[in-house]
Amino acid sequence: MHLSRLMKIGAAFLVLSLMAFRVPQPERIPDHLPLYTGGDQCDMDNQVFRHGEEMVYKVFYNWNFIWMSAGEVVFKVEDLGDRYHFSAHGGTYKGYDAFFKVRDKYDVYVDKTTLLPITSIREVNEGKYSLYDKLTFDRENGKVKSLRGKTKEVAELVEYDTDSCIHDILSMVYCARNLSFDQMRAGQDFPIKIFIDKKTWPLKVNYKGKFPNKKIRGLGHFNTVALNPEVIKGYIFKESSNLTIWASDDKNRLPLMIESPISIGSVKVILKSYRGVRYPVSSKVKDKKADEEISPED
Repeated sequence: MHLSRLMKIGAAFLVLSLMAFRVPQPERIPDHLPLYTGGDQCDMDNQVFRHGEEMVYKVFYNWNFIWMSAGEVVFKVEDLGDRYHFSAHGGTYKGYDAFFKVRDKYDVYVDKTTLLPITSIREVNEGKYSLYDKLTFDRENGKVKSLRGKTKEVAELVEYDTDSCIHDILSMVYCARNLSFDQMRAGQDFPIKIFIDKKTWPLKVNYKGKFPNKKIRGLGHFNTVALNPEVIKGYIFKESSNLTIWASDDKNRLPLMIESPISIGSVKVILKSYRGVRYPVSSKVKDKKADEEISPED
């Protein structure tokens, strides 16, 4: 397997794995109801993040029993008054650029009162492949306009029908962080929907429960909650992939680590650093032996 192929898969996984779920508020939605049916289910008040929050993630690949760290992605939050600007910019380390250079940018502007996307822009540069995709959400008419092409200069505008209450891939994760996991039961499934690559994807997520005293490489031990989102199978993920996300079990709901087998091995994405969080990180455990260590060496 060529390194360039590995890097391309990893670059896509780096962003997609962090944003593969959107769970409804269980106190609002009974079991088995479709997630996006309008009304109050679309609303999500932000009680978690604030202006200036920044999270840096590092991606590791396991390829033929060898762990490699090859890239990072930075997530930021900016308060613009009546809306938020979320960004996720990532790429390979310069040492890998000669083999396969990756520089990807995801930006979305969301309504501050609902956290639903208004406009999102995705700029992908992976080796010789490039993509520009600007989405404009017309929620009143149930439409999404996509200005899409190899570059911004040659992009063409196409309109798609979609649900009025739907997220793009980046706004989804910030909504999910506002959930109260204390009100969920382990093993509960929830439907999800996102719009990406000219299509609405109906998926689901399984809440696995609370996992205390996990070790996150480089950061220490944390009390966590775990989620298993359904993935879009094919190019990145295996048919039987089991993507797992660990998030901090505190008011910040920080995604701490993601791991999954992919088509040519396995990947772990680990939180490297964070700053500007809204609350104290009370999930961090001090001076206790971990029940299980989660690190690339496992």
